[in-house]
Amino acid sequence: MAKKVLILGASRGIGRELARQYKQAGWHVIATGRLVADVHALQSEVDRAFALDVADPASVSSLAWQLDGETLDLVVHVAGIIDRHPFSDPVTQERFDRIMHTNVLGVLQAMPQVAPLLKPGAGVLAVISSIMGSLERTVTADSVLYRVSKAAVNMVVRSAQAQYPDLTVVALHPGWVRTDMGGSGAALDVSDSAAHLRRLMGGLKPSHKGQYINHDGSAIPW
Repeated sequence: MAKKVLILGASRGIGRELARQYKQAGWHVIATGRLVADVHALQSEVDRAFALDVADPASVSSLAWQLDGETLDLVVHVAGIIDRHPFSDPVTQERFDRIMHTNVLGVLQAMPQVAPLLKPGAGVLAVISSIMGSLERTVTADSVLYRVSKAAVNMVVRSAQAQYPDLTVVALHPGWVRTDMGGSGAALDVSDSAAHLRRLMGGLKPSHKGQYINHDGSAIPW
């Protein structure tokens, strides 16, 4: 029987490429897109697609019934946005709410709904984080809200691992990738990043539980 993966946020970029590669590798792929048009595009590429807006609590609350009866091997939470404003720009409530709802609240809401669907002992719950969420590695003040959101989601991952000890829960840095978010000057092509992530997730061991890992398999300091 084919392994089954759920990719939350597969409309474009890394999520879309992960969906394509897993499908090509013979997995049963379930994917979500934010807009109806995204879902229509995904339906021809994956086994099942449905709409989910991780920034909308009402939309995320429907996740459990959308997945009723499913048993999953892997969940990858990819959906996220960036805010590039520097520290010196006054933070508005609108900007703060937008990035924290999308990058943090969405993960917090989704995890309790998908974790029970993962196979105990073998299931993997991966969240695409960023090296920009590392406290130790931060030496600039750019994109401060994005950094704060990724540091917060790293804590969500650590807490989730404590909550679900039979699963492997990890925060992953995909590299600096040439996507809408990463920009055209990024170092990695999206297909290479997705391939690295797939290889990494496929080789996770118990020692990786609750860890913060680069796409090349190296540990990232918190």
